Amino acid sequence: MRTRRSPSAQAVRSRPRPGRIELATQRLFAVSDTVALVAAAGSVIVYVLRARPELGSGIAGLLSAIGITAAFALFARYARGVNLTGALAGSAVAFVLAARDMRMFCMLLVVFAITLGATRLGSERKRQLRTAEPADGRSASQVMANLGVAAFAAALAAPGWPLLALAALAEAAADTASSEIGMAFPGRTVLITSWQTVPAGMDGGISLRGTAAALGAAVMIALAARALGLATTHQSAVIVYAGLLGTLIDSVLGALFERRGWINNDLVNLLSTSAALGIAWMMR
Repeated sequence: MRTRRSPSAQAVRSRPRPGRIELATQRLFAVSDTVALVAAAGSVIVYVLRARPELGSGIAGLLSAIGITAAFALFARYARGVNLTGALAGSAVAFVLAARDMRMFCMLLVVFAITLGATRLGSERKRQLRTAEPADGRSASQVMANLGVAAFAAALAAPGWPLLALAALAEAAADTASSEIGMAFPGRTVLITSWQTVPAGMDGGISLRGTAAALGAAVMIALAARALGLATTHQSAVIVYAGLLGTLIDSVLGALFERRGWINNDLVNLLSTSAALGIAWMMR
């Protein structure tokens, strides 16, 4: 009697194993999140080393910063703005900013409110386009890609650091507002390097509404910084300019490199926040 090969055996031989791509993606995310958490811990270590002479006399403020940032991390997790790794990385960033200057922690709250609101806006359409953020929030790699530059600027506390950190925060808020609102309410979207019409949400794509949202977010950061006494009128203008130009640099990097798969979105965000810091440093 002839034995027939079962269909399942044939499938195993002729097709890739189900879930292989998904597993590889999960491993990549796990590695990037681990690196991001190490970087977040590094920002705290740098702060402690730089501020060590002052820590003994300011222990009450330090404990207050720890408590406030822990509460912030729990709230961000509860609001599903971040997942567990994102909450850990965010708490490190929040601690460094709060311990250095509580007003900078207030600025982080403004950034969080802008990005959370922009992300939630038009969420149904984004789900249909499959461009919505994960339901459990941003991961550690995403948090550090957007906020890590500001955290290290505060940790190092070089002369004029508040302006540099604020420029990086303005870019992070402007970029998120631009992409999220641009996808929620798309008009004509063009590739920044060629001005050819592309679908909303494509890497390197810009639209009038998205650009207006970026400008609005950068202005909100600048006004909040001015109200808190962190920036002069001139510095507020620098924050807006650096935040908006950094967002355009983000789009150029997306069009030239991310769209081809040479770099990922986290690296694009890290480079663009770094560019915003550099622009502010040159204009300070």
